Amino acid sequence: MHTIKRIDPHRPFSVTAQGLRRITLGAVGAAGDTGFVALAGHREQAKPRRTTSMVLRSLLVAAHSDRGSLDDHARQTLAAAALLAQADTQVVLLVFGELKDDAASLGADKVIELSAFDRRAFAPDAALNALAACVAAYSPAHVFLPDNATGDGDLGRRYAAQAKASIATQVVEIDSTHVSVYTQARKAFAVRALPDVILLAQNAVDARLPFVGAGEQVEAAQFGAAGVQTTSLYTDLGIEEIDAAQVALEEADFIVSAGNGVTDIPAFERLASTVGAAIGASRVAVDDGKFPRDKQIGATGKTVDASIYIAFGISGAVQHLQGIKDCRHVIAVNLDASAPIAKRANLTIIGDAAETIAALTDAAASARNARANPNTTAAHSGIAPKPAKLEGALA
Repeated sequence: MHTIKRIDPHRPFSVTAQGLRRITLGAVGAAGDTGFVALAGHREQAKPRRTTSMVLRSLLVAAHSDRGSLDDHARQTLAAAALLAQADTQVVLLVFGELKDDAASLGADKVIELSAFDRRAFAPDAALNALAACVAAYSPAHVFLPDNATGDGDLGRRYAAQAKASIATQVVEIDSTHVSVYTQARKAFAVRALPDVILLAQNAVDARLPFVGAGEQVEAAQFGAAGVQTTSLYTDLGIEEIDAAQVALEEADFIVSAGNGVTDIPAFERLASTVGAAIGASRVAVDDGKFPRDKQIGATGKTVDASIYIAFGISGAVQHLQGIKDCRHVIAVNLDASAPIAKRANLTIIGDAAETIAALTDAAASARNARANPNTTAAHSGIAPKPAKLEGALA
């Protein structure tokens, strides 16, 4: 009988410039190492800086943040600029709103954070003035924005019209010499040289980069952060609030979903109403008659791409995981730490679904009351005890 020698998958590894993991052959962890040292040997190596050359040119990326973070579309747009930048070119990121992301890891060399802006508020004049001021300061060769329907696409078109700049919208292909867009009902491409303003379509670029930027913070005052309050020809009527239950699951940004582990459906629905989330369900919960068929999420139900997806008492069958593959942050609440959904989740709560639902409902209600009554203190909030154990962290 011959014993086949296998490579230990837990050996130290490195990551290539293409993002591939390579196990270091012949490298073995020293016996008696502490857990901390052993883990350190398996961590990915730090990515190199894209460039350290003298700056001669700039590329500008502008985007609105949402709750302190750039969405996938904005990250892809920033990655496109970073990939096209030459050694003597810096990538400047202009963010309308607060930014908590690591901008350097996303490819930005300089970051201008206009925290006074709010994505939920409509201030087109102020945003346009801030973008124009940034362009005047850096004279970028090209300006990149995600071509979305939440403000960035409109801002890019406004700027191009005001500056009489060349523009390409819904760009689906880009390199250092040209951009391409679909024509003839997506049956052909229209190609042209890189314009002044580039509005990138979603998923045109992979946001994963083999390098990092400098991530230098720039003082934002000179770019009109205070201009949000200036007089405008437009009146912001605010966002019309609607019942989250009326939002189609395919369009929902925040979803709470129930599985076989949820027995108190009214309590679950109260949580959804309190936090303003749409309601989803697993196939088992739908088959049991707890929810209508249009709430089913999975390969045989709805495919969702919510920013936050909380799964209560869902084990995570393959069909269900297919339905949530595009969700940004997945939180799993389950008594079984080895449930398949725990491998997909960014945060796993090992605890009873009913207790967690009650705790979250109380916490959300207290937070709303505190916001409505600033003098109310947390000491009187009556928040229920937290679940027993947390594993993982949001990315």
